[in-house]
Amino acid sequence: MTALTERTALVTGASRGIGAAIARRLAAEGAAVAVNYHRNAAAAAEVVDAIAAGGGRAVAIQADVSNLAEATELIKAVQKEFGRLDILVNNAGTTRDNLIMMMKEEDWDEVLATNLKSAWNCAKVAARIMMKQRHGRIINITSVAGVSGNAGQSNYAASKAGMIGLTKSLAKELGPRNITVNAVAPGFVPTDLTQTLIAQIEESILAMTPLKRLGAAEDVAGLVAFLAGEDASFITGQVISVDGGMVL
Repeated sequence: MTALTERTALVTGASRGIGAAIARRLAAEGAAVAVNYHRNAAAAAEVVDAIAAGGGRAVAIQADVSNLAEATELIKAVQKEFGRLDILVNNAGTTRDNLIMMMKEEDWDEVLATNLKSAWNCAKVAARIMMKQRHGRIINITSVAGVSGNAGQSNYAASKAGMIGLTKSLAKELGPRNITVNAVAPGFVPTDLTQTLIAQIEESILAMTPLKRLGAAEDVAGLVAFLAGEDASFITGQVISVDGGMVL
């Protein structure tokens, strides 16, 4: 029996990159997985097909999780499909990088909505289910930018720092119902979202990283799988970096 057998997981923004790697890893550990996507149905279908090919169970569900009504319907659909919800991974995210003097208001609003409000939306709805079950795992994918800041990313860093505050607050609120809430803070991991930035500053990234390599989406997925399982049942309110030691 694998670690997450009989558990159901929802991963937001799971059609590609870190979210897709998390969905595949949770499925490999035995969980039934809802692969949420916003626009890229074909990519989400590929993730579902890969999980099915490995003997797992998954379904793709479209929703813009920055909208509370859509997040609510998404989680209702997960319940209808699988009967329960044990693990919520708030991974949906975007970037709109620029120096503050040139950043547009809509770039601030979109990043805060996509990254932070979506996590609040999904946690709000999932918490009610998990409280009734008296069991749950909420894992928020933040960033080292939310820990240390990053020039040209005031919107992104603020959204990810907000996720850390959300994590700690929810850990205190939901802990009495046996629900753990933790945050994972990846460093620079090449994905469709970050590869252009990383290509521009890879040399400086490696200079700051004791392990002298970039991370991989699978590095993040492994930690998420651990936090989702029973071996992590006494860990809550923590922010764990997966960054090769870049932010010490």
